[in-house]
Amino acid sequence: MAESADLIITNARVLTMDPARPRAEAVAVAGDRILAVGTEAEVAPLAGPEARRIDAAGASVLPGFIESHLHLFMGGAELAHLQLLGVQGEEALGRALRVYAAEHPELPLIIGQGCDYAILGRTLTRQDLDAMIPDRPVLLIAADHHTGWANTAALKAAGILEGRALGPGNEIVMGPDGYANGELREFEAKAPVMALSGAQRITAGIATGEEPVPPPGPQDLVADCLEMERGLRHCARHGLTSLVNMDGNRYTLQVLAALREQGRLTARVRVPFHYRNHRKVADLQIAAEMRDEYNDDWLASGFVKMFMDGVVDSGTAVRLDDYPDTPGWRGEPLFEAEDFAAIVTEADRRGLQVAVHAIGDGAVRRVIDGYEAARRANGPRDARHRIEHIEMIDRADIPRMAELGIVASIQPCHVPGALDFPLQPTLDKVGRHRWNDAYLCRSLAEGGVKLAFASDWPVADVNPLRGIQAALERPVFEGAGDERLDLHAVLAAYTTGGAWAEHTEDRKGMLRAGYLADIVVLDGDIEAVPADRIGAMTVAQTMCGGRVVWDSAQMAQEDA
Repeated sequence: MAESADLIITNARVLTMDPARPRAEAVAVAGDRILAVGTEAEVAPLAGPEARRIDAAGASVLPGFIESHLHLFMGGAELAHLQLLGVQGEEALGRALRVYAAEHPELPLIIGQGCDYAILGRTLTRQDLDAMIPDRPVLLIAADHHTGWANTAALKAAGILEGRALGPGNEIVMGPDGYANGELREFEAKAPVMALSGAQRITAGIATGEEPVPPPGPQDLVADCLEMERGLRHCARHGLTSLVNMDGNRYTLQVLAALREQGRLTARVRVPFHYRNHRKVADLQIAAEMRDEYNDDWLASGFVKMFMDGVVDSGTAVRLDDYPDTPGWRGEPLFEAEDFAAIVTEADRRGLQVAVHAIGDGAVRRVIDGYEAARRANGPRDARHRIEHIEMIDRADIPRMAELGIVASIQPCHVPGALDFPLQPTLDKVGRHRWNDAYLCRSLAEGGVKLAFASDWPVADVNPLRGIQAALERPVFEGAGDERLDLHAVLAAYTTGGAWAEHTEDRKGMLRAGYLADIVVLDGDIEAVPADRIGAMTVAQTMCGGRVVWDSAQMAQEDA
């Protein structure tokens, strides 16, 4: 007897992302798999007697979006912080801080997210923040999360007002008076202030990659499940069904596993072993154990995350040439070349994938060199090692990436002027003479490099529809090539490209019979909507494993 469907989507403009059958009218789901994709006449008779029916009303239906780089635990927690994106000027910042502080008298640390590097038109200092909130610890965090600005109360409470020795690439910037001026560059510098918030369990995955100290108790797990669930809900409403977390430890997996046991896990999540530069090569055994323990379609590990540099705006990205405003300075790599090659070679030998944050072209080259060394040592394999961000690259390195099969994990929403990030000061920090080597996308794709798109949430808006618009509408910098892709190439980078990057292209990223039933229904036809309006579209339904995890109509009824 033929299997019947328990969910049918009809009256749809289905973009399957399957080259064998790119378009369809309807989709049938049985359990957690796609039963059939085809015409209404082919699919409708498959409905079982109790099947749920969704009328897409002519809207686009796509494979669930794959978010290839985000920080889920942090993102869920930061939804409750003061949001500073778009806030400019001393008066607006002071007002926002005072209102938020009054509304949250219980907070041990007032945290503002998304602070512009030029929020006051110049470098922000602790004295600026003291004038706004003198008596409570305050920390503002840049949108890229690599720089923070603290007031005197926060620096004193964290014990770093007089500075502290830190590892390579991290800096507590000191003022001429011998005290910290408030600017904290990179995660190790921010960590003592962040610890005041009591959020060490949430931030440990990115700050150190170690397990939380002290070990979390049962009540901690309950609280952290709520933070994680808030992030998952936010992702579901935007059509995201697969999430590649880019920080992590075993505790992150334990929180997600607890949600899964309770039926509250609404997306498929991959979590890495985070290898910070204080670790030893032998620690990769932990990564192998995490892979062996968590390795299914809902919750998986199996890859190693590293940082090679910082970001352009703070001058911590590693370049091949000098920063235009700082002659002689090219940034400081977080790993020496030989050490990095040894780490990657051992990870590769163990069959682990590696994903490295590399923003400057110097960092990108060092990562490519390391991947090349691993191949020489271990022989070629389908590793699909990744480079995250690639905001600058020497074009001579593009063929090397393609030959080594390196995945380019790119965030269209990070391009200055494309979405929420301003053109300046970033373009001046890059330098006009290097604009043609910055934020490449089309050049990588045409060079044979596989692309996977993402947001780096909470660094940028997680909404893939806004990311799609950013990729289509991004500015063309003067003297540089046009790096925009067409709509279908962009959609592929959010679906099939993401699946390829995580070795799941045999069951994810397409709407095809037998594939996992991860599906998104939009509120309109994405091919008919002008590019500059795609970001305003919304998700009507999100399905993960055949289960509806977001229904905008149902949520509207509940809110009413």
